[in-house]
Amino acid sequence: MAPSRILAPLCMALCSLIASHALAYEPPRTAGGKVNFSGVWQVLNTANDSLEAQPGRAAQVLRDGPAVPVPVRDLVALGATGAIPPSIGVVEGDVIPYRTSALAQREQNRANWITADPEVRCYLPGIPRANYMPHPFKIVHNDDSLFFNYAYAGAVRNVALTDPGPAPLDSWMGQSWTRWEGDTLVIETTGFNDRTWFDRSGNYHSDKLKVIERFTRTSDHTIDYSATIEDADLFTRPWTIRMPLYRRVGRDEIMLQFNCVEYVEEMMYGHLRKEPLD
Repeated sequence: MAPSRILAPLCMALCSLIASHALAYEPPRTAGGKVNFSGVWQVLNTANDSLEAQPGRAAQVLRDGPAVPVPVRDLVALGATGAIPPSIGVVEGDVIPYRTSALAQREQNRANWITADPEVRCYLPGIPRANYMPHPFKIVHNDDSLFFNYAYAGAVRNVALTDPGPAPLDSWMGQSWTRWEGDTLVIETTGFNDRTWFDRSGNYHSDKLKVIERFTRTSDHTIDYSATIEDADLFTRPWTIRMPLYRRVGRDEIMLQFNCVEYVEEMMYGHLRKEPLD
């Protein structure tokens, strides 16, 4: 019997089993009956390197070499620790739909990553980037509050439970409020400044950015997460990223703060010493 005649029914049975399990899953709920998203969560992907798929390469920024591209001078000493692993990407449709005029700025950002990425200086990451950095974040959720606490740079989000209207001022993390679509938690965020990036590959936005996130619990340990990006100044249409979030358990269900501000002081202010270090 041909292998395909054996594997096809087996795959159909397995898919049916997975689908029935997903439909049967009953998530934890708050006292008021809403799905409860409390926990410490983290991604297991490299979206922070690049939202789009990319091949592996020797460094974030390369220069021409005698045979193949090589790391720029400032990154050579990092060796394998500065190399970029390949990734399949998280953008639905694979390509971010930049306007032609905006794509040139993305390429300039990418070439100047060492000095231009806000993450290098430990600035607040913005939304949605805070959710897929290589650091955990904690959601505290009940019927009266929804709060995100990120390990990176002490970033936080206090999500309003009703629409507060326009943000009073632009900020790094924006202003967020929530609503529900069945058991899916929807968070809309606006009121951003234009100083955060989406990843280390120079993907960026303007202060017209609007982010619509959807969180759906698919098991006790996973959330189906998506974020739709709207910014008519830079993109020809709204576009969406999607990825699973994983719950940390056991001894890992603890979140240590990564207070990177103090770690970049020498880089940002060392030249102001009376006698700068070598």
